[in-house]
Amino acid sequence: MTIYPAIDLKDGKAVRLTKGIMESAKVYSDEPYHLARAFEEMGSDWVHIVDLNGAFAGNPMNLGAIQKIREATTLKLQLGGGIRDEETIKKYIDLGIERVILGTIATQNPEFVKTVAAKYNVVVGIDAHDGYVAVDGWAKTSSLKATELARMFADSGVKAVITTDISRDGTLGGVNIGFTEDVAKAGGIETIASGGVKDIDDIKAVKNSPFIGGVIVGKAYYEGKLDLREALSLQ
Repeated sequence: MTIYPAIDLKDGKAVRLTKGIMESAKVYSDEPYHLARAFEEMGSDWVHIVDLNGAFAGNPMNLGAIQKIREATTLKLQLGGGIRDEETIKKYIDLGIERVILGTIATQNPEFVKTVAAKYNVVVGIDAHDGYVAVDGWAKTSSLKATELARMFADSGVKAVITTDISRDGTLGGVNIGFTEDVAKAGGIETIASGGVKDIDDIKAVKNSPFIGGVIVGKAYYEGKLDLREALSLQ
């Protein structure tokens, strides 16, 4: 199990949303790279970054903050939000991003994702409302089931799938283990749980699942509900 501490970027600042609603943004740092440094000092190998503005706009919107994080740490960076073409992927890989997350484009153009997955370290982000895939910064819900989308990328070269239960994201309501396991079984790809982590018990539940390879930690840490050092020690 790998733990991915999260930094969500909005207007250059680190924020957390509740259920993906931009207006719910709560600012936790004006200098997100300070958070990344703290994660590294606590023993993390990764940081999970989402360009929230980019997710809505469809192109990179927080490049300056991302560059600062890259320059300030030796962490491996996993980045998503507004990555819809190969040019953007190349830009981020050249910047030193370890893995790029493709979300909306994975639903709209699965063949494109398979093509770039053969060249780059690609992760597919599957965000769902009641089991159905949401796109465009979660502003729209499609008619495609999350499990069906995961199945499309079986044996495609995609490095991992990140599943987010939007109804739990930022709520501290607990990880949806069942949903994450269903997606993992459908795709047969390493699957990372996201959304709803409330405390150390969720970390233990993920670790105890034979199907889930990792978990993204956000609000639980920022709100003091989770000791990140303790969580990282369970990896």
